[in-house]
Amino acid sequence: MKQYIDFSKEVKQAKAENKPIVALESTIISHGMPYPQNVEMATKVENIIRKNGAIPATIALIDGKIKIGLEKEELELLANSDNVAKVSRRDFTEVLATKRVGATTVASTMMCADLAAIQFFVTGGIGGVHRGVESTMDISADLEELGKTNVTVICAGAKSILDLPKTMEYLETQGVPVIGYKTDELPAFFTRESGIKLNSSSENPEDIARICKVKNDLDIEGGVVIANPVPKEDELSKSYIDSIIEEAVKEAEALGISGKDSTPFLLGKIVEKSDGKSLHTNIKLVENNAILGAKIAVAFNQM
Repeated sequence: MKQYIDFSKEVKQAKAENKPIVALESTIISHGMPYPQNVEMATKVENIIRKNGAIPATIALIDGKIKIGLEKEELELLANSDNVAKVSRRDFTEVLATKRVGATTVASTMMCADLAAIQFFVTGGIGGVHRGVESTMDISADLEELGKTNVTVICAGAKSILDLPKTMEYLETQGVPVIGYKTDELPAFFTRESGIKLNSSSENPEDIARICKVKNDLDIEGGVVIANPVPKEDELSKSYIDSIIEEAVKEAEALGISGKDSTPFLLGKIVEKSDGKSLHTNIKLVENNAILGAKIAVAFNQM
């Protein structure tokens, strides 16, 4: 395993000193935002995690290595390179073997975090069941990964472009707990509202950490989703964002865009149609998730 995993200096030291560590994905850097906003966002999120008592570990595949934590020049390479592969479980070994630069999705970041014994992972939103699944069978690998990999994912719910009721149904079938943080409703990424009630909610990071500890003690397989709504001051109204998403989905269908290309296309169209408002919300919700993820990791570490 040592020949494939490469820890940054900071993460290696955190491991040696038994400090809390929070994993971060890299697809949001390479495929989610333009340069240089992506570097600014990634650097700020890492600093937020440090400020709240944990160590950030941004994950990517570079030169045949699983990078657990990125040095400054590696972050720049990822943010500013053309043809960065979007890596899920399916592409994982191929990108490593061919030594390409690869950005990790939720599914592959979970894989890497698990290999590196990092339990907590902050992202924007998870993937899920796509609209029109009845004819496309387009279901994100994130959901399958959550069913089998022991990583707790702190997110603002599933991306609004998805079929949220079917996504929740799939997670329930996989036995994945979805715990709302200070909410009993599934947040829908850009907005706090989805109309979908959750079975579980928690009011503080310590309770969430305790749930994760009991799950580990009992050796129960699979992940946990912590659904953390975007701050009220940064959310977009449900009717506004829903109308924009409908337009973007129709454009994607007309152009025949599907599979792993659909999410970056749709998110890009939403940024365009919202005059950049959705990008602002996206950044703010990731920052908000980083605060909560660090607090949960610190509480868990103290246990």
